[in-house]
Amino acid sequence: MKFLDTDKKNNVLQSMIDIIDKKRDEILEENKKDLDAFERDDQALYDRLVVDQDKIDGMITAIRQVKGQEDPVGKKISELKLENGLEVINKTDPFGTIMIIYESRPDVTIEAAVLAFKANNKILLKGGREAYHSNKVLVKCWHEALEANGLDKDWIKMLEMNREETQEFLRNPTEKLDLIVPRGGERLIDFVKQHAKCAVLISGRGNNFMYISPQADWAKTITVMLNAKTDKTSACNALDNILIDRNIEAYEEKLKDLDAVLTKAGVEIIVDEKTKSVLSDKEVMENEDVWKEEFLAMKILIGTVESKEEAIEKINEHSGKHSSIIMTEDKNEALMFMEQIDSAAVYQNASSRFTDGGAMGVGAELAISTDKLHHRGPLGLKQLTTNKYYVFGDGQVR
Repeated sequence: MKFLDTDKKNNVLQSMIDIIDKKRDEILEENKKDLDAFERDDQALYDRLVVDQDKIDGMITAIRQVKGQEDPVGKKISELKLENGLEVINKTDPFGTIMIIYESRPDVTIEAAVLAFKANNKILLKGGREAYHSNKVLVKCWHEALEANGLDKDWIKMLEMNREETQEFLRNPTEKLDLIVPRGGERLIDFVKQHAKCAVLISGRGNNFMYISPQADWAKTITVMLNAKTDKTSACNALDNILIDRNIEAYEEKLKDLDAVLTKAGVEIIVDEKTKSVLSDKEVMENEDVWKEEFLAMKILIGTVESKEEAIEKINEHSGKHSSIIMTEDKNEALMFMEQIDSAAVYQNASSRFTDGGAMGVGAELAISTDKLHHRGPLGLKQLTTNKYYVFGDGQVR
């Protein structure tokens, strides 16, 4: 793959900023076509589909941030001079071609492509049919920016395929394909893992937990819990489950306080059997599988545990391995919890809504990876490179 110099890439990104800014009305018109055609049976999906002036501002900001970041390609990771005279240099290298499969969110068409392109990757965008017109006009903007700078528009491609065609493409790609990042629910992820013939980097579901320790500050707990649950319910970093320790002082009173606060905020509450003994008017969860659900709605499951160890076991068994919170004033307890929880991000006394590239200082992100290879957490610009060994010799043989 041809390496583009940093100035060339940044010039494309500046062109993209200018083009999107000029085409605001056209982008909104195309998005309206998608919104008008959408049957609002899935509010979370609809919310992600909406493009407004603020979303366009966000797209421009994402491009500007990536433009300002250091080029991640060709950076030395390590350098060794061996006894036999070989010079071994490990450097960052592009993946090659990255395919993103995603649902609803047109802003991914910008954020995913800008990161992949700055990291010198070609990108294949497979958006959902519900965002067809929005994605089409945004990819058209990319093509104008590329061609304005003398580059082939094939650097960024929109794949217009149905489910069966996508399945066949994953099995037998008609072009080079090095990495697939599926962004969506478990069904999408399972579909890709089942059919893909190349590396798949999982951007998993949320299904995030909060454990409330007997050492928790209650006012702080209420503030963090409300933000994590209600700030943006359609986000993968929103809170889905609360585990309250039965040994907390005034356990029943605090459970009733959680009930009152969440109900006032418009959140539907379901409970486990233990919690039902206190919140007797609440619906009991249907079965244990409910612990694994990502609600993406104003809905939450409250359960009671007898200890921190029980909370850790339950979280590790059921969570999406995305984000987990402990509310405690005991730093040692927090550290033990955080070390033992199998999640990409673990928090003491802070909202899970911070699991985001921008909020964590990574900048624009492609996704939140719940994989352990090759990266976990927000996938920013640096994480869209792999590595390569450059070995310089002078006739050495082994």
